[in-house]
Amino acid sequence: MTRDRDFKQVVRTRMSETGETYTAARAAVEGQTPPLATARHSPADQAAYDEARVEQERLVARLFTDGRLAQVPAKRKTRAGALLEVLARFEPGRVYAEPEVNEVLSAVHEDFAYLRRELVNYHYLERAEGRYWVARAAPVRSRVELQEIPRWEAAWLPGFVLTG
Repeated sequence: MTRDRDFKQVVRTRMSETGETYTAARAAVEGQTPPLATARHSPADQAAYDEARVEQERLVARLFTDGRLAQVPAKRKTRAGALLEVLARFEPGRVYAEPEVNEVLSAVHEDFAYLRRELVNYHYLERAEGRYWVARAAPVRSRVELQEIPRWEAAWLPGFVLTG
C-alpha cells in the first residue's frame, strides 16, 4: 500500500472515471495488469475468474466510495465480499506489523480493529506474534462456511494468494 497521497488521488480519479476497483485502477496507473490476471488459468478457470471479477466489482461499486467502505455489511456473505476487496490492499508475501495493518485498514473504514479481526476470522489474513500476512493458501471451507461466503471467492482468492 502506497503512502503517497498524490498517487492515491490519481488512482481514485481513475476509479471514478472507469468504475474500476482500487486494485485494478492502481495496477493500471502503475502500468501493470491486476495480480489475478497474470495467474495461469485453464479456460474454465479463467471463465470462473472473469465471472468472479464481475461479481466483485458489482459489490464494490455498491459498498465503496473513493476506496472507503461506508459501513461494514451486516450480511455475512456481503461482508465476506467486502473483506475480499479490503484484502486486495495487502501485498501477498509481505509481513505487516500490526500498526501497518491498522494504517491500511483505517484508509478503508474507521473501525480498523473490527476489519482486522474479520480478515483473520475469515482466514484471509494470518497472524502470529503481532505480525500479519495474506494467507498463503485459500482456506478450506466447511459446508457451513460455504453458505456464508460469496460463491466467487473460490475463483478469486486462490489466484490472489498464490501471486505473492
